[in-house]
Amino acid sequence: MNDGETEQDLNERHAFKMAKKKAVRDKILATKTIEKGLVIVHTGKGKGKSTAAMGLAIRAIGHGMKVGIVQFVKGVWETGERDVLDKFPDLVTIKAMGEGFTWETQDRERDIKAAQTAWAASKEMIASGEYKMVVLDELNIVLRYDYIPLDDVIKTLKSKPEGLHIVITGRNAKDDLIAAADLVTEMTMIKHPFRGGVKAQAGIEF
Repeated sequence: MNDGETEQDLNERHAFKMAKKKAVRDKILATKTIEKGLVIVHTGKGKGKSTAAMGLAIRAIGHGMKVGIVQFVKGVWETGERDVLDKFPDLVTIKAMGEGFTWETQDRERDIKAAQTAWAASKEMIASGEYKMVVLDELNIVLRYDYIPLDDVIKTLKSKPEGLHIVITGRNAKDDLIAAADLVTEMTMIKHPFRGGVKAQAGIEF
């Protein structure tokens, strides 16, 4: 507050500044007229990539949209979001097709076969025209190990139905995938309780 400025003066100055900001914002929003299905990538070393994708799935369900989810790495295991999504069988299809992380299975041939099977299911889901959103959870992991061809993934994304949103998660997203995406978010880890000896907890990690 400046010298001699009353609380009313401060409120009026604030209202004037916010009105100017709103006018600029409204002008910008008026130019945004395109509506299309997006390719969204959540990557980075930070926690929350799959969690954010499941949040988008739940938001879509809230709008009555049909959602397909393919889990490339995680097998069928109990999570809070899975329990929630299972309550909407008419709107959600979940295919948990992974067999665990590659360092857990220690079987490259089995991992490749599982990844290829999951990708085939993903392509079928994408091409079906039945879904408004498809989540490809941990696709970046199998792309990192070259278990499925990146070129085929990019081609599939570019030829997807116009109104379909595709959400891809996992660390180390390939540069070509980032270039093909409409929205990319990199999760940065600053601090994680796991490093302090805290185990995965219900409601947080699963």
